Amino acid sequence: MKKNLIIPFIFFVLLSNLNMAQNISIVVENSSITKASVQQLEGEKVSIVDTVISPSGDFRFSLDGKHNGFYRLQMDSKHWIDFINDGIDVEIRTDFNSMIDSLQIVKSESNKLYYNFMELSKAYKTKTELLNLILVHYPNNDDYYQTTKTKLLQTKEEYIHFVEVTSQKNPKSFTARYIKAAQLPIVPELTNNPKNPYEDNNQLKFLKSHALDKVDFNDFEMIYSNLFANKSIEYLTYYRNQQLPKQLLEQEFMKAVDTLLNKAKVNDLVYQQMTEYLIDGFTKFGFDAIINYIVDNYVIKDDLCLDSQIESTIQRRIDQSKYLKIGNVVPKIVLPDSNGNNIDLSKIESEKILILFYASWCPHCKTTVTELIKLYNNQKQKKVEILAVSLDENRTEWLKFIKSNKLDWLNVSDLKGWNGKAIEEYFIYATPTMFFVDSKRNIISKPLTIDEIKSVF
Repeated sequence: MKKNLIIPFIFFVLLSNLNMAQNISIVVENSSITKASVQQLEGEKVSIVDTVISPSGDFRFSLDGKHNGFYRLQMDSKHWIDFINDGIDVEIRTDFNSMIDSLQIVKSESNKLYYNFMELSKAYKTKTELLNLILVHYPNNDDYYQTTKTKLLQTKEEYIHFVEVTSQKNPKSFTARYIKAAQLPIVPELTNNPKNPYEDNNQLKFLKSHALDKVDFNDFEMIYSNLFANKSIEYLTYYRNQQLPKQLLEQEFMKAVDTLLNKAKVNDLVYQQMTEYLIDGFTKFGFDAIINYIVDNYVIKDDLCLDSQIESTIQRRIDQSKYLKIGNVVPKIVLPDSNGNNIDLSKIESEKILILFYASWCPHCKTTVTELIKLYNNQKQKKVEILAVSLDENRTEWLKFIKSNKLDWLNVSDLKGWNGKAIEEYFIYATPTMFFVDSKRNIISKPLTIDEIKSVF
């Protein structure tokens, strides 16, 4: 009798396991697109994991065996839907013409929580900023002031309750951990400067000290989301001051970088992702000093392995900082001058030599060269020689630049552009780039500005 019971029980278990296979359905109405890609997200990186075809707009697939995290169904360059995969069935419906506004989460508690959180965070930010503005301008002895203050406290309490209670019914889930870490900081009441709440001194001090308190940098699974990228951007805004000159602004951002990366060091994967993200971001905005700072103090110091697909310009920057340090002997340079005669760096007789890498087509080079000419020609005693290595490929343009700017120093080029031997051996990633060396060809400094050069002449 027991044997007869065992067989149907096994059959039931097998059927149950078959039913446990994950099903993801994303229905996009009013779309003529029949092919979409499924992508996984890591910070701001995306990579395709599957391709789905559906003539009806009902895209069905599974992510069984894939890690938890953020994924995207990409229709075309302007239409996509982000969703969270936690191994459980997902059903989403939307309209192609307004994919976010018409979004309906039919099945998936994780995605319902995520989208509710995003909507609530947006509303919370807008409401608290507006309510704070009223409190700044309104007399505090008026009844409306107290009404506004009560509304502000109520808004904060509702947001906190969602983050700390509603979203935490399953606190170990990916979505719960994400929401707890991604929550907006609850800041003290605004006391002055109605134009920007973050500029209030007390609030700003609070944000710099506590805005990252809820972020678990050891939760490596969060690299499969936008968490660390978003928190980095958010934290950097607290150090942004548009009234500061670029050099001082870079110094402020370096303080933020120190906080972010030192917190990230608790986990190698998180540390790597955040370092790559910061380097990429500051590269786009041209903050060279900050990139050099990150490379020297984190990438090289901690021997950090970055993504193999990182831009070649960044890799050259890293290599230059690693192999051409202050005190190191520079690589040999033997290149033809404008007359075709070889100039050998090792045979230049001068107390100091400024090696300048530039190009006639580089606008920043023109400014630097103009200032350098003044310094070079105004030497009472010629203590500094300049070896100007051009990245030009067009000989006519190079000679025209030399003549029009009256460059009387040593001008050399192999006319191979970025592929020249000296360019590669000095790991040149941008123009202008300069190295000051002594008579033994040891690097004295690597000046970035004219002011840094003036002290040597």
